[in-house]
Amino acid sequence: MKNKDLSENISKTILTSETEMTFGGLGIAPKILDILLKLGFKIPTSIQHKAIPVANEGKDVIGIAQTGTGKTLAFSIPLIQQILKLGKGKGLIVLPTRELALQVNESIQKIGRNFGIKSAVLIGGYPIYQQIKNIRNNPHIIIGTPGRIIDHIEKRTLNLSDVSILVLDEADRMFDMGFAPQINKILQVIPKDRQTMLFSATMPDGIVKIASNHMKLPVRVEIALAGTTAENIEHELFVVKKDQKLPLLRKLLEEYKGSVLVFVRIKFGAKKICDSLRRVGISAVEIHSNRSLSQRREALEGFKCGRYRVLVATDIASRGIDVKGIEVVINFDLPENPEDYVHRIGRTGRAGMAGRAISFVLSDQGSKVREIEKLTRLYLPISKLPDLSFELNRQMNTFYKKRPSNKFNYGRRK
Repeated sequence: MKNKDLSENISKTILTSETEMTFGGLGIAPKILDILLKLGFKIPTSIQHKAIPVANEGKDVIGIAQTGTGKTLAFSIPLIQQILKLGKGKGLIVLPTRELALQVNESIQKIGRNFGIKSAVLIGGYPIYQQIKNIRNNPHIIIGTPGRIIDHIEKRTLNLSDVSILVLDEADRMFDMGFAPQINKILQVIPKDRQTMLFSATMPDGIVKIASNHMKLPVRVEIALAGTTAENIEHELFVVKKDQKLPLLRKLLEEYKGSVLVFVRIKFGAKKICDSLRRVGISAVEIHSNRSLSQRREALEGFKCGRYRVLVATDIASRGIDVKGIEVVINFDLPENPEDYVHRIGRTGRAGMAGRAISFVLSDQGSKVREIEKLTRLYLPISKLPDLSFELNRQMNTFYKKRPSNKFNYGRRK
């Protein structure tokens, strides 16, 4: 299998557009259908329409679709149905962030609790003794991040020998250089005879090839070519100098009045931006790896309910935020990888709504822009920089107000 051509590893590719139909034609059990209707799910999205019947047959699936198109439900429904049908075995869902783990668990429980489905979330930031207690409760589904799952494996508090279904959400991240060693450790302790489902918005060919080596003739369900962004998102670039970024951000926040998600490259930049915005009366909160889980949850909930208008985040949030109605996503710093651009901007324009993606680009970052354009098959238009003189003056005034005074040093000079 490892040496076979990629085309032999994948049994077929399905390219489709949105098709209006009900969930009733997808091989879903009547009792699950009743729950879906009560929850307000009537018409499946394209990824749900094509992936659910294949997964319900027990086949391995590689699902590729834009963010915000319902991938979680596309694997949750077959996972719950298969567990109920088999009456034995466990489901294991592995994903990159704590926020995404909690979000997926919430989605699964909306359906699964009606059938007595128990789940355990294994993530950092939660008391490990509580997680051990949940594991001992014999859950049907384990949901977790790679590092914490391995912690439990090494402590012998988690036995995955009865896993019958494996789901890798945001699968391209799961097989990249950062997570790959941890994923391989997990794959070594789960049965080879299992159903495997991979889902993501981006799936480079190299990642697909690696992933396919761990699957059995996977069906590739591709709703749009990997890297495709939602059609209802408008893209915009501003070429700036480094010291123009904050003034430009404040200027844009005067123009756009809705909720705004700002992405930065490093966590220290997030704090600096939040402090700057708060000084001019804009409610802002940060989310990154230095924040505790409770702080991150409070920030996310506050952003969702409108307590904070601006959320400033590192890429930890590019794959773990499902917030309705984000008006603009701003790339204060361009992402390191073009794939992350797709995931970042997928936080706006969700579920068919209009969205806007604005990126700040330094003059020497042309190659990064071209990489993004190549992946997304888009031309990213450059907009004229607005007049920032007022904001620059305000920034300078703030600097002098904060600068320590030297008046007490004069008397000490010799």
